Formats: sequence, C-alpha cells, structure tokens
Amino acid sequence: MNPDVMITCAVTGDDTKVTKSPHCPVTPEQIAASAVEAARAGAAIVHIHVRDPETGAFSMQTRHYREVVKRIRESKVDVIVNLTCGMGGYICVGERGLEDTPAPGTDFVSQEERMRHVIELCNEGLYRPEIATLDCGSLNFGDGNRAYVSTPDYLRRGTAILRELGVKPELEVFDTGNLWFVRKLVDEGLIPAPALIQLCCGIPYGVPADVGHLVAMVNTLPAGSVWTSFAISRMQMPWVAQSILLGGNVRVGLEDNLYLSRGVYASNAQLVEKARTIIEGMGARILTPAQARERLGLH
Repeated sequence: MNPDVMITCAVTGDDTKVTKSPHCPVTPEQIAASAVEAARAGAAIVHIHVRDPETGAFSMQTRHYREVVKRIRESKVDVIVNLTCGMGGYICVGERGLEDTPAPGTDFVSQEERMRHVIELCNEGLYRPEIATLDCGSLNFGDGNRAYVSTPDYLRRGTAILRELGVKPELEVFDTGNLWFVRKLVDEGLIPAPALIQLCCGIPYGVPADVGHLVAMVNTLPAGSVWTSFAISRMQMPWVAQSILLGGNVRVGLEDNLYLSRGVYASNAQLVEKARTIIEGMGARILTPAQARERLGLH
C-alpha cells in the first residue's frame, strides 16, 4: 500500500460528451477556476486540456493554454500543471481504404505540432508547465473507424523535445503493449528518473478496468518508477482504493467520470474531495504539491 498519495485531477479532457455536465469547464477562465478549486480540495497535480470557448470542442491553440496557466499562476494557489500533448493523433479511416482516408474527424499532425503549445510556452518562459503527457502507443479508439496513432519514433521525438525543454514527461499507458514500449524508452535512457507513468484503464479498446490487468501491469513497471492509475466512469472511485493498495497514486476528474453518485453530476473539486476521503479513510495521507515535486524530481 502507498501511504503517501499524489492526487491528479484531470479537469476536462477532449471528449465533447463531457460538456453535457453542467460542471464541465469550457472557457480558459472556467478551466483555470476548476483546476484551482481542485487544488484547494487536495489535488497536487492538475491535468489540462483546453476547448474552443465558442463550441466546446477540443482545441490545440497555445493561446488557450497560456490563459489557463496564467490564471492558475495568478490565483497564487500552488499546484503542479500537467499539459496534455495527446491531441493531433487521431486518424479516421474510410470504408474504401486510401480512397476516402483520412476521413472527417482526422486531426493527425507531427509530434512537434502535438506539442506546439508546450514548446511555445517554454520558449516564452513565463507560463511553462512542469509536466506534459505522451500517449505511449496506438489504439483503436472506441467503436467505428477512429484510431489514435503514436508510433515509436514519434514518441522518441516527444521525449527528446521534453528533455530539451526541461519538462517532465508523464507516460500514459492504455494497453500492455504501451507499457512494453515505455520500458524500452527507459532502457534507452530517454526518460529521466524517476519515470512517471499513468496506467489508463477502461477506455475502449485499451486495457480493461479489472484488477487482474492492473496487477499484471504494476508487476512489469520499470524499477523505481512513480505511477498512477485511473479507471473511467463508475469505476473511478473503486480505482482510487485499488491503486493505493497496489502502491500507486490516484487520478480523478471530469475527463474520466461525470458523476458523484448515480444521476448526480460532480464538480472536479467534489471528485477530489471524495478521493481524499477514501485515501485518508485507508490510513494514507495526501501529498502537497511541494511534496509531490520532491518525489518526482521537479525543480
């Protein structure tokens, strides 16, 4: 069991279904405010996607990330900012192969373009993130003809960019093969110690949200890594307890689950508070952002 737990709050994600919740933050102001509320509730880390303020659809625009981070920093609430680099990897294929591929819904771009907001914020210097995520493999993403594509060489390039920028990579693992490649990245010396790994469970069609699969992945983590796991929807809170019992940290938030209980929409702060209650009820304590920085080797 992990006695000292980091809570990550994934504030909004990229799925438009999240916007059906009245608590889903859409504008940069709303996203920043929700992140700050989550931090006040006990989150050491906030994981940030941004959305188009007019439509609610996901966005890759640096200006929106800049405003979110600026507002978080100006709140004077201490929290570790973790920016996604996962957008720009979707390919939708047609029914006639290359004749109608890429199909509508494709946003596939280079690794540099997926990380453009992090590169620009770091070069500007004022609102740089401490952590950025890399999605560590390709995946059939739900039913239909959409796939997320993240190849070995794209990921190697991503780790090189983050190393040059001095940003800690969070390695998001959606299936066991993803973890196999994470171990290769570590073996190749591309990941600074300690490796920060997020085990993502229950997302169709990645690793299922069941204990056997989670145990198998935990047993094959790189030595010395710091890890978190989460599961989506109704399994979010059971996964808080399960992750702690296996020695990990926890992630909650509206990106992964909209409800506090059946039919009751949650805010991000409420989900963090509920996770905190579970953690402390198990006899563990939550880490502050400063303590989490120490554990992760952030400077």
